[in-house]
Amino acid sequence: MPMLRLRSLTGLVGVCLALGCTTTRAEEAGEAQRQAAPPPAASTAPDRYTVQSDGHPMALWGRRPATPRGSILLIHGRTWSARPDFDLQVPGLRRSVLSSFVAQGFAAYALDLRGYGETPRDASGWLTPRRSAADIVNVLEWVAKQHPSLPKPVLVGWSRGGALVQMVAQNAAARISAVVIYGFAYDPEAEFADIDDLLPKEPLKDKNTAESAISDFISPDITPKAVVNAYVQQALKADPILMDLKGDKEFNDLKPEKVLVPTLVMYGEKDPGIPHEDAGKYFAKLGAPDRQLVVLPGADHAALLEDTHDMWIAAIVNFVTHPPVKR
Repeated sequence: MPMLRLRSLTGLVGVCLALGCTTTRAEEAGEAQRQAAPPPAASTAPDRYTVQSDGHPMALWGRRPATPRGSILLIHGRTWSARPDFDLQVPGLRRSVLSSFVAQGFAAYALDLRGYGETPRDASGWLTPRRSAADIVNVLEWVAKQHPSLPKPVLVGWSRGGALVQMVAQNAAARISAVVIYGFAYDPEAEFADIDDLLPKEPLKDKNTAESAISDFISPDITPKAVVNAYVQQALKADPILMDLKGDKEFNDLKPEKVLVPTLVMYGEKDPGIPHEDAGKYFAKLGAPDRQLVVLPGADHAALLEDTHDMWIAAIVNFVTHPPVKR
């Protein structure tokens, strides 16, 4: 059985394969976006909350409309924390995921995992998948308490965050109303490699680099230079030091057939880390009857930040608001 190491885990619909899914044309999604109120200019910083997770303070960022119709919790990937990923500020452009969800009527939150952004490392100095998943579950509980009259939060993960939200969906399905896995899919017959024996005894705490911040922006047709420059500046400011991870063998807990909540799997057509064949196998194994697979045309790994931003937002909003099947 092949071994797998996580990639930097370290129209609207290009493809929509679904059970109980209505395919939406790209032009219809574009018209819906034009009719929606534009996201407000994010002239102020997002709200910052501190949520305790098993005694550890977790930094949580949020933007909320006056009367939300739902709530969303966003989980970042391997290298960078919540604010550059989900609240990027670009002069003259709308690239804040938090603001765009607010414009669609959702209270949107983004979590700094341990050792990222404004969440400190714990005493171990390391972070494992199971520890991250437990923290996410605790934060989901906090978010739900802020909106007791709304459905349970929607959980969205990008890249390595996609693997983490799948782990949560398997083990704490009662905490969420739906899960969105973006930029993560794998051959379910593969195994995640155990490389802990190759790691140093103590965390390295290496410096992050501009080259690393640029690495996911690979499609020049959809990647404005202003976005890349803003991301490099804001990412290095938020995360000057690379978080040290171990325990990737814990991702062998992932079993797509155990994911039973409504599930959207989404990735960019030009994302080099996701072979279409693997994504198809992964999607086919999911246990959720209500599921969709969306390939964003022309997009790469950073679709939520590039000129595909509105398409990325629309795909999620359409999925979490689609009418239930009636018989």
